[in-house]
Amino acid sequence: MSLDTPRHRPTDRCDSLLSVLGGADSLAVVCHDNPDPDSISSALALAAIAESANVTETDLYYGGEITHQQNRAMVNLLDVELHPFAEECLDSTDIVGFVDHAIPGQNNRVPAEYVPDIVIDHHPNENVEGVHVDHREDVGATASMLTEYLVELDVELDTRLATALLFGIRRETLEFTRDATEAEYTNARHLHPHADVDLLRRLSDSLFTHETLDSIADTIQNRVVRGSHLVSHAGRTTERDTLPQAADYLLNLEGVSTTLVFGIIDDTVHLSARTRNPRIHAGDLLVGAFDDMGSVGGHRAMAGGAISLGLFGALDDRDDALVELVSKVLTERFFEQIAGNP
Repeated sequence: MSLDTPRHRPTDRCDSLLSVLGGADSLAVVCHDNPDPDSISSALALAAIAESANVTETDLYYGGEITHQQNRAMVNLLDVELHPFAEECLDSTDIVGFVDHAIPGQNNRVPAEYVPDIVIDHHPNENVEGVHVDHREDVGATASMLTEYLVELDVELDTRLATALLFGIRRETLEFTRDATEAEYTNARHLHPHADVDLLRRLSDSLFTHETLDSIADTIQNRVVRGSHLVSHAGRTTERDTLPQAADYLLNLEGVSTTLVFGIIDDTVHLSARTRNPRIHAGDLLVGAFDDMGSVGGHRAMAGGAISLGLFGALDDRDDALVELVSKVLTERFFEQIAGNP
């Protein structure tokens, strides 16, 4: 049952969470694939809450890779111990928690039929299942939600955790310029006195790799603009986290208010969309354009998804032809959807 209705006070959420944690000796916290600062900091916060509830062992898991320079810096500078996800971890722990994602099999490696014990997430989703479900789409960051739990439960907020959560909120909202709500400002004010400002600056100033810069350069070169809408791609790439960075960066182009950037990674096309047009909902836009092709969705200002390359047929590994075909199909579908949603 979702706990996002007005009749549920913060104390009710905390009571529900503690009832799940109570009696458990071990907890596995599963981040979404390729975890970002919002997911990583939320996992650290749930681990701290579990420790305060006498859960003796908590392990953090993730799928995919950590390639974004700021995500790597966060893991290294905050000494975050993350383990690659394997299904065996679901059987070797008493309870399992999801943070910053909600649906097994979507943006995670958990089997689709599995039901987690704890789900705390702010992303748009339907039919979220779990024993304790806190699903609030009207909040701008899962790190905000976890901060509320810490405050309500009076869990000690050390410098490392406060820095992680504040960085998670700042990154998720692009320094409070994207989908930031009152909750983000309120929780950031609470976290700031406990955070290491110098470390926050080091995390924010993390350096690009040469590969990331090359991939962003490709998206600049490959851009197609129609009116105030832009589509581009990075071709075949290993830099998944470049795609949202490029989508954000290209949104700064004069006259552009909506961007879609995609790239081919192994056998999947990954997509990232951004908009500052108040008449466009990025998540709905991707659903309208690509829902019949893969798993897509998101918020009003940002969205993403993945499409299997198998939909485009066999091209005998001819990358140029494959990229050209994918680009043509996705670009035309996107602009057709835009035309129907002025």
